[in-house]
Order: sequence, then structure tokens, then C-alpha cells
Amino acid sequence: MPKQGLEREIIDALEPRAAERGIDVVDVEVVGASKAPCVRVRIDHADEDAPTISLDEVTVETGWISDVLDELDPIPSSFTLEVSSPGMARPLRKPRDFARFAGQVVQVSLTPGEGRRRFTGTLLGIEGEAGGETVALECDGQRVELALEDIRKCTIKPDFSASGASR
Repeated sequence: MPKQGLEREIIDALEPRAAERGIDVVDVEVVGASKAPCVRVRIDHADEDAPTISLDEVTVETGWISDVLDELDPIPSSFTLEVSSPGMARPLRKPRDFARFAGQVVQVSLTPGEGRRRFTGTLLGIEGEAGGETVALECDGQRVELALEDIRKCTIKPDFSASGASR
């Protein structure tokens, strides 16, 4: 699920510095009006066994992220920077994300084309080699295989059933 254009440029600038700090750049989005867009950077610990990044840690990491973006200057006008944890609806972008979160229920949107474009199901994992990876899901009792390069967006579907909320 390769990012394109400006988002890819920002990810490429952030990832080397993030690796030095033990941080994983989970996702980058550029949203909003072209005159004053918002750059959203989602980060987490690179160590998959570490707990999810805390708000205090996000605050500390925001400084170097802002510095990298100032140096890159990806947007000629002013923009807003939002740095956050990946949250419950964590986006999956890298092949290792699809392996790590196997067993989770995910929502997948494919790039425009013929046929079905949205899937919700249990992530079974990822297979194949770089450039030819296939993401496997179980949807409605059927195994579905999707080319990683065709996935536009994939997020974990939050499960609120154990939240203890009364109805």
C-alpha cells in the first residue's frame, strides 16, 4: 500500500530520524484545503513489544518531527502539524503491520477499479515477496486475497464490545 507524492516525500524524510529515536512512523496524511492544509503524522514505538506511545512521549517527539518538516519545507504555504498515536483505528501501511496485526478485524479500501472496493474481515496475514505481497482476509466465511499495491487504506476496526458501556 505505497503512499504517493507529498505523503511519500514526508515519510521518506521522517523515517531515518524516527529509526534513530526508536519511533515508527505509522502513517502520514495531508488533508484539508490547499491554502492551509493539515499534516497528520501518526507515530508509535518501533519496538512492537513496547506499550502504545503515550501523550507525553508524542509531545517530546513532535519537536524533531516539526524540525524535519521545516527543513523539508514540503508545503509552500503555512500548514498545521498534528502528531498523534495511531489510535484504536490504527492504519496499516507496511507489510510488517499486516503480519503483526493478523487476527484483528480490519476495514480495507482498494484503489478505484472494477469490482468490489471495500472489505471488512479478519486479517489472516501477508504473503509473498517485496513488490508482490498479497494480504489475506476472511470475509463472510470466504478467504479473500488482495494485492498490497491495490490497497488504498486499511485500518483496524475498533471493538467496543468489551467496553462495559451499558445500553
